[in-house]
Amino acid sequence: MTKKTAAPEAAREAIARNPKATHDYHILDSWEAGIVLTGTEVKALRHGKASIKEAYARIRGGEVFLEGMNITPYEQGNRYNHDPVRSRKLLLHRREIERLIGAVEQKGLTLIPLDLYFRRGRAKVRLALGRGKKQYDKREDLKRKGAERDVARALNWKGRR
Repeated sequence: MTKKTAAPEAAREAIARNPKATHDYHILDSWEAGIVLTGTEVKALRHGKASIKEAYARIRGGEVFLEGMNITPYEQGNRYNHDPVRSRKLLLHRREIERLIGAVEQKGLTLIPLDLYFRRGRAKVRLALGRGKKQYDKREDLKRKGAERDVARALNWKGRR
């Protein structure tokens, strides 16, 4: 009996990333969710034609939807093409959705997509629960990253001598 192991993080190649998510939010927890897509959307994703920079997730009627994700229409899609910025349903387990509902409604947290990728031929999105950062938090993070970069640069230079 063999045990299936999850693919390592580096093995899955991201189609689209949200670089501002970690800059604008404190990430508290994250989940992998499937996405309900049409055929032309999948083909466009395989060509890397997607953006999740302005995207966010919303809970409606006990279901989670991804709003604001832009998938460019497929070039050979003709009349079967999709609406680029339509609302897309996310596939999560009921317990996960209930936990998200509690966090979003009671604690005032936000659902943010971090990255979009394919896993075993299926489109997935990494969804995070985040709390918005204040301006001074963003400045502190930039200072800390700059200091870490300076230390790494100094250590790298020291190794060259």
